[in-house]
Amino acid sequence: MSAHVHPRAGAREWLGLAVLLLPTTLLFLAMTVLFLANPYIAADLRPTGAQMLWVNDVYGFMMAGLLVAMGTVGDRIGRRKVLLFGAVIFGVTSVVAAFAPNAETLIVARALMGVGAAAVMPSTLSLISNMFRDDRQRATAIGLWAASVSVGVAIGPLVGGLLLTSFWWGAALLIGVPIMALVAVAAPLLVPEYRAPGTGVPDFASVLLSMATLLPFVYGVKEFSKSGLNPTAVLTLLAGAAFGVWFVRRQLRLETPLLDMRLFANRTFSGALSVFLLAATALGGMYLLFTQYLQLVAGLSPLAAGLWILPAAVALVVVSTVSPIIARRVRPAYVVAAGMLSSLIGYALLTQVESVAGLPLLIVGFYVLYPGIAPTMALTTGLVIGSAPQEKAGAASAVNSTASDLGVSLGIALMGSISSAVYHARMPGDAPAAAADSLPGALAAAETLPADAARALVEPARAAFTGGLNVAAVVAMVLVTGAGLLAVTLLRRVPASGAAPEPETVEADKQVVGAAA
Repeated sequence: MSAHVHPRAGAREWLGLAVLLLPTTLLFLAMTVLFLANPYIAADLRPTGAQMLWVNDVYGFMMAGLLVAMGTVGDRIGRRKVLLFGAVIFGVTSVVAAFAPNAETLIVARALMGVGAAAVMPSTLSLISNMFRDDRQRATAIGLWAASVSVGVAIGPLVGGLLLTSFWWGAALLIGVPIMALVAVAAPLLVPEYRAPGTGVPDFASVLLSMATLLPFVYGVKEFSKSGLNPTAVLTLLAGAAFGVWFVRRQLRLETPLLDMRLFANRTFSGALSVFLLAATALGGMYLLFTQYLQLVAGLSPLAAGLWILPAAVALVVVSTVSPIIARRVRPAYVVAAGMLSSLIGYALLTQVESVAGLPLLIVGFYVLYPGIAPTMALTTGLVIGSAPQEKAGAASAVNSTASDLGVSLGIALMGSISSAVYHARMPGDAPAAAADSLPGALAAAETLPADAARALVEPARAAFTGGLNVAAVVAMVLVTGAGLLAVTLLRRVPASGAAPEPETVEADKQVVGAAA
């Protein structure tokens, strides 16, 4: 740790922070705002069940797949330059997505939005790390950054509900255009440029390997959701794993790797990432199923669904703000574990939800589980950034964002695949093909049938969907249990922020700094 007293940030830096928080909020809002629009997209573009999964998670997968590469490029050519590049790409492709004439165009546009998001996200956090050199100010700034993530997740459904009440589904995608335009204008004025000294050109082979690791894995998950564990799914998953091993081996050999794998030798760094990855995986998928239940099973309008979510969203923001204060006196591991226990209870309640009169229990379960992830969101980012050497802040920021976004995207794919498999298994064999594929397909098919026939089709379809939600909630219980156990195992030696570090923790940090030097 440096003994130097760093200058405190002034008004310009705090205004610059406000500029950086805007796109951070937007990027996470973009991951949730479409959840309520799913039924409208399904009715307008008629995607298959697998295509609908792509619409929801390709943004997050592309974002997660490119974060490390973009973070490294930012270190080389300038983090503000990469931020501005991402803002422009995100804004332009948001317009394309909003007016997509078919599912294929929407998927491609959402993928390109993910590319823009990948450029923006690590730039914001790494620029904050450099703008605020005073430890206490940096902790406050990172706390506000984490809270902005919570705000984006929280207001996404409400904003989507308000827009869908008055406009078409594409309006939910256009909200990013003015925000990114503001960032493009204000960032050059308020955010200083930064590039790491003595860095060369990024290793292009490593960039390709990182993508070759992720994309086959994504395709394998999609293939599994569509056709089960067939040879294509198995081969693509194995290919992704093989490229992942190749990527890691190459990073260990390079003098200036795309991702310095030695960072993971820090127990706090790797532990915080693992906890957040598991918790985000559980929440990402269940959040999607929750919003779909509100509309497709309970029959709520988008605005009504957003209003039901709002109290839990407010609680999420409050707990995100309070958690760092509690962590001044209580070890972060125990604060995080307490949140995971709350989530575990909430997911357990969701396993008992029924398709008929199940809304009250669904709401109670969600209100219990949703704020439970707040301590993880609020504390792990600070632990990751604080446990890495200053010269590795960009890489640490990228890895932290990757864990967050990949977790949510994996959750959508995993829980969506499980829910779809249960739905297919429980639908009657004589159901129409569209109805057997997905609940939106069943509701659309029912619109063309007489009342009695429509009811005979819709009721088992809703029951099948609810069964998928129940099974997915069991998987979520396993994930958050694992996250809680990892927290108390890997993070238990991290002291409360108001206490002195334990010798073993300090020694681990020294080893990482020495290895990275």
